[in-house]
Amino acid sequence: MKGVLSLSNGQTFTGTWKGTVTQDVQGEIVFFTGMTGYEEVLTDPSYHGQIVVFSYPLIGHYGIQTDHLESKKIQAAGVIVAEAYDGYVEKGAIPLLTYIAEQGIPLISGVDTRSLIQAIREDGTMQAVMSLEGKPLPAWEPISTFLVPEVTATTVETLGDGPVHIGLIDFGYKHSILQALLDRGCKVSVVPYTLETEELDSLGLDGLLFSNGPGDPKSLTSYLERYKDWTERYPSLGICLGHQLLALAYGATTTKLSFGHRGANHPVMNTKTNKVSMSSQNHSYVVEKTSLASTPLSVLYKNVNDSSIEGLYHPELPIITVQFHPEAAPGPAEHHEVFTTFLFPIQQLKKVSSHA
Repeated sequence: MKGVLSLSNGQTFTGTWKGTVTQDVQGEIVFFTGMTGYEEVLTDPSYHGQIVVFSYPLIGHYGIQTDHLESKKIQAAGVIVAEAYDGYVEKGAIPLLTYIAEQGIPLISGVDTRSLIQAIREDGTMQAVMSLEGKPLPAWEPISTFLVPEVTATTVETLGDGPVHIGLIDFGYKHSILQALLDRGCKVSVVPYTLETEELDSLGLDGLLFSNGPGDPKSLTSYLERYKDWTERYPSLGICLGHQLLALAYGATTTKLSFGHRGANHPVMNTKTNKVSMSSQNHSYVVEKTSLASTPLSVLYKNVNDSSIEGLYHPELPIITVQFHPEAAPGPAEHHEVFTTFLFPIQQLKKVSSHA
């Protein structure tokens, strides 16, 4: 079957429709520049409801490795590729086309993704519709920017039994973030983002990690005062959406990039060491640098390509944030030090308490 991708700027791209669903799919169209990691991208809650274009020309060549999934299902609304691999995959892996068919997600292959990505870069992220050829284009629906409730837990779940107890504030967390904490011997309570402060305090937490997630950080404005109170009393780390929310909580503001940063090859510089390293990123929104003047926060990382803010720290409180993903799946593992920096003061405090 022929499939058509229609952009809200009037451009169309054609290819072959794959999958078991035949209904139209509408969403914000974004592109990912990594050469690997497509299974992490598809299941990352930060991509919830988006149509994802992969820039690498062949997707699916190693199948779906279930150990690499970031959530229990595909979060993307649809997938666009130049070529979808349909051959042998190693034992234990699931063929990509089988996986998307089982989950009812459409994929269009044979698309000129290079021209498509150029269109997104020129006109910015926009709405798009995936449909079968010959079907009339549906009316454009507004893009939802409040998506967090669709990807988060509603109850507290505790995993691990380590001496340090971390509250993972769930805005749509990636499994690899949870695993990074468990691998460091932490006990982790996954906490709904709506949890009341009294219940949070009753958990006996030693620190907080504000997770990634989809949508506009300003859609959570009503919770900012609560989050600021939490970070003033608990050592805290913010990742991606969590980074943006903590910046907003302390008085900064955010804005939307034209087409965002998505890939495993984004260079960032640590402003304290001037060290440049590659990072894995997935975000549309950024903290506005000029807005930091009215806050106590300072820049910890900046993007080498466009100088956008990639991380913050509080000079007096144990608070750090990063716009990129230090758990780095997919991507390099250069930023595991972020977890070390976050956990160090907590571990030191636990040692002092144990000797008191």
